[in-house]
Amino acid sequence: MSFYTGTITFMPPSTIQSTMRISILLPIFNEERYLAECLDSILAQTYLDWELLAIDDQSTDSTPQILAAYQQRDARIRPLRNPDKGVIPALRLALEQSTGALITRMDADDIMAPQKLERMYNLLVAHGPGHLSTGLVKYFSDAQLGEGYARYGEWINQVNLENRQWEEIYRDCPIPAPCWLVYREDLLQAGAFEPNIKPEDYDLIFRFRQIGLQPHTVPEVLLYWRDHEDRTTRMNEEYNIQKYFRMKLPWFLALDHDPTRELVLWGAGPRGKAFATMLNEAKVKFRWICDNPRKWGHQIYGVIMEEDSKLKELGPMQIIISVSSPADQIAIKSLLDELGLRAGLDYFWFC
Repeated sequence: MSFYTGTITFMPPSTIQSTMRISILLPIFNEERYLAECLDSILAQTYLDWELLAIDDQSTDSTPQILAAYQQRDARIRPLRNPDKGVIPALRLALEQSTGALITRMDADDIMAPQKLERMYNLLVAHGPGHLSTGLVKYFSDAQLGEGYARYGEWINQVNLENRQWEEIYRDCPIPAPCWLVYREDLLQAGAFEPNIKPEDYDLIFRFRQIGLQPHTVPEVLLYWRDHEDRTTRMNEEYNIQKYFRMKLPWFLALDHDPTRELVLWGAGPRGKAFATMLNEAKVKFRWICDNPRKWGHQIYGVIMEEDSKLKELGPMQIIISVSSPADQIAIKSLLDELGLRAGLDYFWFC
């Protein structure tokens, strides 16, 4: 089934006068099935001043031949072979060899909307350094789209349209890895791809937040995000949900934790217990609450479990919420609103 049928119409190049080159960093490993569609979507961009650093991560399929053929078609495509295996070394090499004042990422199994670079460029340069631009995404699949991916796509679009990226950063990665554009100097200030930490995309977004970049969203679908059975986030153990999960709390302690306020952990399920363990390991004191009367008064991991109504008796506090039930989250938010607490300042959604 062709993804393009009735979905995307490639536009002719516009006559906009570009002033800054965009370097597109594209790590590739064994993507012969989808690479041509990805490259075609880059060639169809209405923004003309770009270069593509296509890093072959030691593929064993026809990826090198596909890249060579496309380089013959357009000299803006610059294939390189990664001497050091892995997506992080590939991104480092791509950035090192790039010449653009602006930097973006792309994945070889995804597709750019024709106006992607132009729209992100216009929005970014309107605000200047210290900002990043992004856009909306649409997941698609040649088979049945996974329910989790569909929910994530809806969530990330809503968060970006409402400009709540930093407020929601602990719930999940709020900016899609293949759909951001930043100034080179801002990427370098954030540490670029130097940390050898996976998931590298989520870690980088935290570092964008750390240096104070302000996100802005183009209210259009700019990226078509492909879900398939061989996607890296499905197949590679370094991208499993526990890796994302365990990344959150250290960043919270570094960026948002206020030790002058009481820290409260809300939720005693598996995630709550995992966070409690991590807080104990970090030697961070906390109160622990839940809505299960059978657990109230019991000591778990050295902390007495308290009822959630205790919140009304506490003074200045910060709350980590590890409750995943949508219905429970609605009730929790109602109580927090009643107490006048603010999302992203006084309480933080961790699931």
